[in-house]
Amino acid sequence: MKRFLVSVGIILALFLGFTARASAQALHIILDDEHHGPEKFKLIHADDLVGMLSTSSSHLQIYDANFPDTRMQFGVIDGAHLLSSYDNYNVAKELPSDKDTRLVFYCYDKRCMASHFAARRAIAAGYKNVLVMSDGIVGWYMMHEPIHKVSETEAQSVE
Repeated sequence: MKRFLVSVGIILALFLGFTARASAQALHIILDDEHHGPEKFKLIHADDLVGMLSTSSSHLQIYDANFPDTRMQFGVIDGAHLLSSYDNYNVAKELPSDKDTRLVFYCYDKRCMASHFAARRAIAAGYKNVLVMSDGIVGWYMMHEPIHKVSETEAQSVE
């Protein structure tokens, strides 16, 4: 029995070590891409967005990059524009014509990368002031900030 427990402990330690290394490598790739690559956007948190919305001098537009089922379950940030797709939305139709407009993208939570893809698409189209609210709708909800509940039709439609 003792040998079995030792074997399980060794296997568990190896697995956790592998998982930690893989996570560290993935994090390095993400950080390297966001801070050193040609497509740069700034990561912010829900409390940062609250602050931006409270200042009248801060003109920005918020974009929800979630799937319709997530929008129906959690709702959307009040005033957010709903993207038709996080990776294939129509830039000319769904984003403002002014490339200097501050754009904030969000998706589900810190693990979700849909907002990152949407932000990169905006940057590739020439937008200069692009932010990603990494906490997502879950972080926004946890801060008890205003959320707009949407119907199935609204969740799938594009403004």
